[in-house]
Amino acid sequence: KAKQPWDEDRFRFPGGDPWTPKGFPMFAGAPAMVRKESYGNYPAMGNILRCVYEGSQVPMDAALRIETRYFCQLLLNPKTQNMIRTLFISKQAIDKGGARPASQKPGEINKIGVIGAGFMGAGIAYVSAMSGVEVVLIDRDQEAAENGKKFTIDEQAKRVKRGKTTQEKADAIADRIIPTTDYEKLSDVDLVVEAVFENKDLKAKITQMAEAVIPKTAVFGSNTSTIPISDLAKASERPENFIGIHFFSPVHKMMLVEIIKGEKTSDYAISRALDFVTKIRKTPIVVEDTRGFYANRCVMRYIGEGYNMLSEGVKPALIEQGARMAGMPVGPLALQDEVAIDLGYKILQQTKADLGNKYEPGKMDPIITAMIEKYDRKGRKNAKGFYDYNGREKSLWPELDQFAADGLLENQPSADEVKDRILYAQAVEAARTMAEGIIHDPREADLGSIFGWGFAPYTGGAISFIDMVGLSEFVRRADELAATYGEQFEVPPLLREMAQSGETMYGRFGKNPAKYSKSALNKMLEKDVVKIANAMGIDASVDDLKADTIAKILEAQG
Repeated sequence: KAKQPWDEDRFRFPGGDPWTPKGFPMFAGAPAMVRKESYGNYPAMGNILRCVYEGSQVPMDAALRIETRYFCQLLLNPKTQNMIRTLFISKQAIDKGGARPASQKPGEINKIGVIGAGFMGAGIAYVSAMSGVEVVLIDRDQEAAENGKKFTIDEQAKRVKRGKTTQEKADAIADRIIPTTDYEKLSDVDLVVEAVFENKDLKAKITQMAEAVIPKTAVFGSNTSTIPISDLAKASERPENFIGIHFFSPVHKMMLVEIIKGEKTSDYAISRALDFVTKIRKTPIVVEDTRGFYANRCVMRYIGEGYNMLSEGVKPALIEQGARMAGMPVGPLALQDEVAIDLGYKILQQTKADLGNKYEPGKMDPIITAMIEKYDRKGRKNAKGFYDYNGREKSLWPELDQFAADGLLENQPSADEVKDRILYAQAVEAARTMAEGIIHDPREADLGSIFGWGFAPYTGGAISFIDMVGLSEFVRRADELAATYGEQFEVPPLLREMAQSGETMYGRFGKNPAKYSKSALNKMLEKDVVKIANAMGIDASVDDLKADTIAKILEAQG
């Protein structure tokens, strides 16, 4: 009679069970390794280890029962359910064009223009060429354009060296990129992506130069990270074909692309942008226009809370480790280094210029200004930022304590307090964007939070995190944080109303468009009421009476 190996009398557990000389060292060190990787946030890792530890000491039938129990425990865990929903079900639906306007059909993108051959532009050209798209890569001089193409050549050389592709295929990909200074070569493109630095005047000039030669059916996309698309579209003669196509850095590694609708952006432009993002195998989310859009509004809250704690006297190491313990891939100071401190400085200057007297300085302003103007610390790009870099090694800059306005706190906050500040600062901002109608679908909000800036994946995303905590508890804790640390933790009135009625974020926003009560709208700022009205297709502005705008919203909702 045939027997399975584990039914044989002489069977020994492969590698040794926990009580053998071979197995003991592994099981002694494994829990620490799991803790280092997961910070206790991913129960599957611990359960797998428990299955092997316990199952290796009993007969196979008992071991299978142990495994089944741990597996069922995971299935019922909200973290598991949230991750499956967001990372598998929602992602597949959105990747297939779930956000495409009903009036539009999918189309093909065969040739694009990329204006700006710096790090972002070179990355966009690379992923496009990798997907079979011909790219006209334009910069101010031929050398800069050639350097942009060199990024693709270098990346393909690495793949050839690792055996991932052949030299022939690598050359074919590089040949799809045409580096040039000649805008006339854009005459037959399907779409243009502008990827120059954050300067409104420069972007306006480029828009006009490109529109003079591109086909009337071509869509012009700006890769701006913060400037409102409607502002940039003022330089366009075809604002209906002007749209935001916001990539994340590094382009070839980050999966998310934000598609931003301006005030006059047409469904056709949205559909063509989705065609492009789908073609290059990225995950698109469609958002309404506002400063910072969705992802950058939230990520600036994350980085900003790091600045806040630094200014308050929280030890930099506690800030960074607290963020990692909360489930973030890197701390807020490390993230600022990665995206470049000087970029943040430029965005700060542009925001000040745009808002004028309405700009309200924050705790980050003196820190980021000193880092650039006084110390020339730009981040990883020049090997010195909040961290000092030595090859692959990095360590916190020892001089960071100087930014504590009143010196380091004598009584440092607990790790749990830091974790809550990190997660709630981001989640509250994500909730605001949904309440304001900036982003409509909680699936897109969750995907955007994980793939855009790495919001703790074990939660399923920023919106799923709110539902997992429970709206009532979330509002209660946010109120505590707001009372202690500031208005960045103040929840929108709609959330408070939902908490009182026992609703969930997915229950409210997941099936139908959000409905706003008169009382919730009355509590909002006028500009936020106008944003909601515009998102619903209602013609409204801050010059209108707030009461009239509210009446239009209520009428549209039925």
